[in-house]
Amino acid sequence: MVEQLGDPGDVLIVNATGFIKKGTRSAGVQRQYSGTAGRVENCQLGVFLAYATAHGRVLLDAELYLPESWTGDRARCVQAGIPASVPFATKPALATAMLDRALDGAVPASWVSADEAYGQDHKFRLHLKKHKIGYVVTVPRNQSLGTGIGYGNTGSRADAVTSDAPEQAWKRLSAGDGAKGPRLYDWAMATLPPHPDDYLGGPGGFQRWLLVRRSLTPNDQGELELAFYLCFGPAGTPLNELVRIAGSRWAIEECFQSATNEVGLGPVPGPPLRRLPPPHHPSDARPRLSRRHRRARPQ
Repeated sequence: MVEQLGDPGDVLIVNATGFIKKGTRSAGVQRQYSGTAGRVENCQLGVFLAYATAHGRVLLDAELYLPESWTGDRARCVQAGIPASVPFATKPALATAMLDRALDGAVPASWVSADEAYGQDHKFRLHLKKHKIGYVVTVPRNQSLGTGIGYGNTGSRADAVTSDAPEQAWKRLSAGDGAKGPRLYDWAMATLPPHPDDYLGGPGGFQRWLLVRRSLTPNDQGELELAFYLCFGPAGTPLNELVRIAGSRWAIEECFQSATNEVGLGPVPGPPLRRLPPPHHPSDARPRLSRRHRRARPQ
């Protein structure tokens, strides 16, 4: 499938989803925030890796998140069938391992997209920089960026960078097609100075940006909502390309919906999800969507 869908400029997407549970014995279950439910619930959390291209999208890998309340209680782990060799790992660490497996398995991709849980993790971003993989990751509005940055040099927080941006700095672009047509937002970007951790590579090296998305209509409080993205990629990457990468994150939600409808994606009753072998591995027997079930991007 990777050979049929893949292109070197494509995107690997990381996201977690929750599986609501009633009991306490399923591996990794505890009261924790579930983005699926939008609140704290008794649930399991799975970290997933998807691959989005111009030809379709597919789930590549998955790991079950085991909270420290589990890895610190080996008797409980044994009862749930979790091997003693499984240590605690943060969600960004699980995501990093899956990305390494995909790239080591020759999945052609130049970009990674992820939400705040990963975007604000310095080690996660640094790992991608070291491997010269571009990223467009969501960060909180108070993300620290350094001093003297922005249109008015007003501060180091993400929300201060574009606070004085003139209206002409905002460009209306689609982040991809949704159920109701193009996902239109206003976008602005600011070039960030080099960071000591930045690694150069390729013609012209790499560069950092802050990308800001602004809604077109006010919310219930009468405010235009903002979302912030830290970006790293080849120098000179245009705004519309960063917007494309940012918008690709919706593809993993579509994968979740397809997996639920077609193969019954749901809670994990026993031990943690076993890691999937890399593509082309002899034991790679993961289920694949048939050609007629692939979700092609609308033309």
